[in-house]
Amino acid sequence: MSKKNLLSLQKKIKDMEKDNKISDYVDGLYVKNGRLINARPDGMTGIAKASMYRAQMKKQYKIDCIADGIERAKMRMDGDRNMYDY
Repeated sequence: MSKKNLLSLQKKIKDMEKDNKISDYVDGLYVKNGRLINARPDGMTGIAKASMYRAQMKKQYKIDCIADGIERAKMRMDGDRNMYDY
């Protein structure tokens, strides 16, 4: 749960304590003036999480490829220096 969602939830709970017309607070749902109010934080579906993880994996793969290329270039440069030292 993000800090922003947590703060908004805490604020809603404080408001609920002040207002005596609110009752039956259960899992982020409560009744206020005869209406059911949803105070639950927005969640991510499994598909959304999988999509996010896939994008992170793709990005990490690109980073690893670039780092590997830089490392290989440095190894070649070091090898070329040793060739000309004789």
